[in-house]
Amino acid sequence: MASGARLILILGGLLLIFVFFSIVWGISIYNEIVGLDEGVRAAWSQVENQYQRRYDLIPNLVETVKGYAKQEREVLIGVTEARASVGQLKVTQDILRDPKAFAQFQQAQDGLGAALSRLLVIVEKYPELKSNENFRDLQAQLEGTENRIAVARMQYNEKVQLYNTRIRRFPASIIASITGFNEVQYFKAAQGSEQAPRIQF
Repeated sequence: MASGARLILILGGLLLIFVFFSIVWGISIYNEIVGLDEGVRAAWSQVENQYQRRYDLIPNLVETVKGYAKQEREVLIGVTEARASVGQLKVTQDILRDPKAFAQFQQAQDGLGAALSRLLVIVEKYPELKSNENFRDLQAQLEGTENRIAVARMQYNEKVQLYNTRIRRFPASIIASITGFNEVQYFKAAQGSEQAPRIQF
């Protein structure tokens, strides 16, 4: 009888130890996922900052070009409309987990980038505009911003890869599904970006 009670105590103790270490293990994985999720959010904030910088530069750029290239009204309107469509998007952290909303965001940003590219191509026809100090400064800022956007998107995708890989691997996938961590969307290349742009004057 005493040996039976002792066996039950030992088994009960082992079960408690197992439960304790399982809880510690689960908390450890949860904390790791939280850290990776925060990394994704921080990288996303940098992407947003760079897009905002581009968004803020556009009115000054359009106004500067407008003074020289009045007949290029269609392109100027296109840039203004593309900027307006980006401005109408309500962007929150939830967009990262919604493939449809993320695709819509990326499409609007790609449209704005394409409109800006068309604007800069037109500038080639106006040597006096290209030599304008204000325009050169704005163009340099815009080019720098486009480079920052590319870097921020690349860093964001790297964080997303780490996060998505972790929450899909077993046994972390169990903790992720229980605690509501879902996959996050990657930035993809704009459709048709594999082809070099054709410039015509």
